[in-house]
Amino acid sequence: MIIATGASPKKLGIPGEQEFSGKGVSICATCDGPFFRDKVVVAVGGGDTAVQESIFLTKFAKKVYLIHRRDQLRATGILRERALANEKIQFLWDSALTRIEGKTRVEKIFVKNIRSGETGELAADGCFIWIGIQPNTDFLGNEIARDPFGFITVNSRMETSVPGVFAAGDVRNTPLRQIATAVGDAAVAAFSAEHYIEN
Repeated sequence: MIIATGASPKKLGIPGEQEFSGKGVSICATCDGPFFRDKVVVAVGGGDTAVQESIFLTKFAKKVYLIHRRDQLRATGILRERALANEKIQFLWDSALTRIEGKTRVEKIFVKNIRSGETGELAADGCFIWIGIQPNTDFLGNEIARDPFGFITVNSRMETSVPGVFAAGDVRNTPLRQIATAVGDAAVAAFSAEHYIEN
């Protein structure tokens, strides 16, 4: 058996997030960034992905508001430096996105400062949410070893803690979650599974 159920982006669970998915709400700057040329967008998050993608968005958008729940970014040093030096990025520290509104597309977002409780709204054409991902492993029991975040742990042969069970792609504990790495994982898992069956 090869488990390749992937992972899903975490959601904020706020009003408007689901309704405007694909209508201004996105999780992929590479996919949707070009649609926001000379527009104002909002990004949510403070890790490597959020910061790197926000920097990428500045190639298209005229302004990027980066909303983060803390007073400093969690991203690595070089990404932090690049983001803080980018004139197109404006940071909204200690803040949370609470609602997204619009008629047929995203038109404005509502923000709350989690320290002061102060609320406000911003006109925006798009909203990118990068608050992490979670593996699609809820269906698994406790037999297969997973890391503290729920990702399946494997060795270099994609073998899990259960003989004859392998894992590939975003469902496993991997430092890079991309199609290229998932395909590589799958090739190794298929080879290992075939070897397991033959022996």
